[in-house]
Amino acid sequence: MGEVTVTSTSSAAPPAPNSPDGPGTSGASGTAVASGLPAIPSQAGVGPAPGVPQPPRRTAFAEGVDQLRAAATTEPGRLRIIGALLAALVVAFGAVTAWQMTDRSSAADDVLHNSQPLSSAAADIYSSLADANTAASSGFLAGGDETAASRERYQKDIRNAAAKLSDAAANSEPGSPSAATIAELNKLLSEYTGYIERARANNRLGFPVGGSYLRLANETMQEQMLPEAEKLYARENQRLRSDYADATSFPWAAIGLGVVVIGALLWAQRRNYRRTNRVLNHGLVAATATATIVLLWLVAGQSFARSGLNDSYDHGIRSLNALHDARIASLKARGNENLTLVARGAETVELDDGKIVDAYDHDFEGDMSALDEGLAEAARLADDQAGRKPVTSAVGGMEEWKTRHAEAQAAYESGDFQLALARVIGDKSDKPTGECFDNVDTALKTAIGHEQAEFQQAAGDGRDAMTGLPVGAAALAVLGAAGAVLGIGRRLSEYR
Repeated sequence: MGEVTVTSTSSAAPPAPNSPDGPGTSGASGTAVASGLPAIPSQAGVGPAPGVPQPPRRTAFAEGVDQLRAAATTEPGRLRIIGALLAALVVAFGAVTAWQMTDRSSAADDVLHNSQPLSSAAADIYSSLADANTAASSGFLAGGDETAASRERYQKDIRNAAAKLSDAAANSEPGSPSAATIAELNKLLSEYTGYIERARANNRLGFPVGGSYLRLANETMQEQMLPEAEKLYARENQRLRSDYADATSFPWAAIGLGVVVIGALLWAQRRNYRRTNRVLNHGLVAATATATIVLLWLVAGQSFARSGLNDSYDHGIRSLNALHDARIASLKARGNENLTLVARGAETVELDDGKIVDAYDHDFEGDMSALDEGLAEAARLADDQAGRKPVTSAVGGMEEWKTRHAEAQAAYESGDFQLALARVIGDKSDKPTGECFDNVDTALKTAIGHEQAEFQQAAGDGRDAMTGLPVGAAALAVLGAAGAVLGIGRRLSEYR
């Protein structure tokens, strides 16, 4: 069979001078047109043809979705997607756990080392101010016979109040309500001590104006300083309760994510079993084990921490609050008892039934009722013999105080001022009420010290239950993610 040769000739006329393929145009373009093929634009004219609609430019995200969809159509692609999602879930679980437990551990540490000490400091400020006022009134009643112990007690209380105010100012936020209260108390403390020194100087000279200065000092203390100190105490208690709430709240986000992670890992292993009949995938089993350990550690650690912190609040903070309230009431009662003799009836109050009574003695009765209620609450909350014993002693001292005060008040109302004075600030042989007050105050200080130690032990145990959990959860999550990737990688190797 011979070859067949086909020869084609063109009789086309030369291009017109003004045509696109006329003189001066590319020879290649003219050749293409002549051969019936689409024209190839020259490099100088690259670009979309005028009037021809162009498809919208695709975004990188859309292209990625298409690639992911295409990968999901094959088993290796699906495995890669599953492995990436499992690793991301495990890492997210560890990160959320570390974040939430770090916050709770920090709040528990604030309870132990910040908010509770500041709350106690605020109570100490109140107590020191009230005790200084009591010591000052006792010294005034003694006149020229004021003892060195009474003078030293007053000065010690003033120094302690100033030191506590300085500490509180250093730990308060500038511009906060607490900072403003502390600044106001510092200013009033200077005014108060000035009134007391004027009262003492005039009293030693026998000038009756000394009593007026003392009453002015007491009004400054009772109507301005103690209410401001009480506001500071209330704010710090609110801050303490807020820290407790933050430290004891359950990390539901981390717990919920942990359940999702374990469910996803179990689903992946079941899927693997149904496709290969292999019961175990070592990588996925390791990832499931680490996620389970983190979840159990999270739940157990937070539960133990919550238990310890709640115990520190129920058997520490609540008892301390009751004891602080009782001590403040006893200090105010002692101050009013002294001022009853200082004023000598100059301050009166009209009751609802129209009866006129001594204002300070009326306040004394109210303070003793508050002391009774505080001691009853403290006795109810005391959970061991070491805590109940000083409270019981304080109750006994309070009852004796009431008896002796009634005798002193009877002498005062009968006009025997010297006997009343002896029954209030006299020697032990006179059985003064001051002896009962000192016994109550000493017992309350002992009880406060015991409950403070109970609080620190329980709160420390609660905080320690979270030790290492944030770092441990993060480390185990990284290991779990690596296990998930290796487990899926083992399956992918079977396709190579």
